[in-house]
Amino acid sequence: MISVAPAVASAVRHYDLFIDGTWVAARSGRTFTTPNPSTGAPLATIAEGDRADIDRAVQAARKAYEGPWSRVSARDRGRLLYKLAQLIDQQAQRLAELETADNGKPIRESRYIDLPQVVETFEYFAGWATKIEGDTIPLPGPLLNYTLREPVGVCGQIIPWNFPLLMTAWKLAPALAAGNTCVLKPAEQTPVTAMELAALIQEAGFPDGVVNIVPGYGETAGAALASHPDVDKVAFTGSTEVGKLIARAAADNLTKVSLELGGKAPNIVFADADLDQAVEGAMMGIFFNQGQVCCAGSRLFVAEPVRERFLERFQARARSLRVGDPLKPETQMGPQVSDEQLNRIKGYVTIGRREGATVLTGGESPRLSGPLKRGYFFQPTILTNVRNRMRVAQEEIFGPVTAVIPFKEEEELIRQANDTMYGLSAGIWTRDLSRAHRFAKAIQAGTVWINTYNMIHPAMPFGGYKQSGYGRELGRHALDLYTQVKSVWVDLSDKPIGWYAA
Repeated sequence: MISVAPAVASAVRHYDLFIDGTWVAARSGRTFTTPNPSTGAPLATIAEGDRADIDRAVQAARKAYEGPWSRVSARDRGRLLYKLAQLIDQQAQRLAELETADNGKPIRESRYIDLPQVVETFEYFAGWATKIEGDTIPLPGPLLNYTLREPVGVCGQIIPWNFPLLMTAWKLAPALAAGNTCVLKPAEQTPVTAMELAALIQEAGFPDGVVNIVPGYGETAGAALASHPDVDKVAFTGSTEVGKLIARAAADNLTKVSLELGGKAPNIVFADADLDQAVEGAMMGIFFNQGQVCCAGSRLFVAEPVRERFLERFQARARSLRVGDPLKPETQMGPQVSDEQLNRIKGYVTIGRREGATVLTGGESPRLSGPLKRGYFFQPTILTNVRNRMRVAQEEIFGPVTAVIPFKEEEELIRQANDTMYGLSAGIWTRDLSRAHRFAKAIQAGTVWINTYNMIHPAMPFGGYKQSGYGRELGRHALDLYTQVKSVWVDLSDKPIGWYAA
């Protein structure tokens, strides 16, 4: 495995698969290339795992689960997770640069948002390892009943490309804290930091086979992992369309599944809101991470009395964003993750125009010079004259494009806010405390932010309603995804109990 930080070298790196504590080539011998989205130039070649490689990774995870990992105490599991957090923290700058080179997000986000949250996630769940407990149930008669909360077993985990290292932490940390073993498939667009993490997992001292990382394509490696008969639980973060395929693949084995899927969040600005605060919230809601966020505030509902004033300020702020080289600290927006994603966004802007929407600002790729001319950049884009049933207001664009929808009546607003197949998140901007809580209850979403947006913490449960998925990541709720409950009965009497007793 070759690994060199992009800030100090331009050589194309190479990563093999990480299975049973060893770096190995794919059985097929095939590799694929991941580009730097800022320039389109090759960043790394990656061993292309498929069904055969997934099978040997699952076998390694099963052997570790039933062998050395089962003998590691909860306290020592927590210590290993905490040591891994420290190693990541020590390598934070290098990992942030790699994340930016592979994904395209600005270094200011990789270094000061993603990496600190990765460290904090591993630290948080390190503390949970010794606090996963059962219950004692009071029963009549000479009977004792108690429950054991045990690990599920071998977990297959499939992560997206928008927060590669952070989503890896969200999946691995609770699973390992609970005593499971893992086979993780990173997104083929952004596998680099997951492979770098494998080396740190090895350095931290995790037994061989506890974590296996197999990059590859969804149709081959991902499908094989979801349908593997010896996988006890599948966790997936990604699009709703692919989530349905994952659920179908796992159904034949009745494998436990958790899904964190897409969103089309309503971000609501009432007339009494602090408009400057709401504008900044709208900016964070749609332009953070180039809009490639499942909980992005991509439907921006604005009260009619303040619509013009709000749009004037919002447009000015959007036009002021610095789009360019994501490794420069002053850059506020980098490229989209891939040429495919860029073309998807362009296609939706075209669809919006055909449906009658107006491009208030943006709507095309910026003119950049040098190597950035070949990058996958798109301007911050605001669409107005949007109706809630338009495709740009109903379908997840996953880019820096927001659809502005005016409203007058609260009852109609609630109906429109919930008129979507998604239910992941929502934002509310108002000074009226009663209204804020009333709408927080009425909106069908797993997370509601009031006078803020995109706030995430490892202790906060995160997940969706409706077709945004099921199960909750983070917090104590994440442990429900990676544990199962066993009920134990004990007869304390000195004679038999039951219908057959004399």
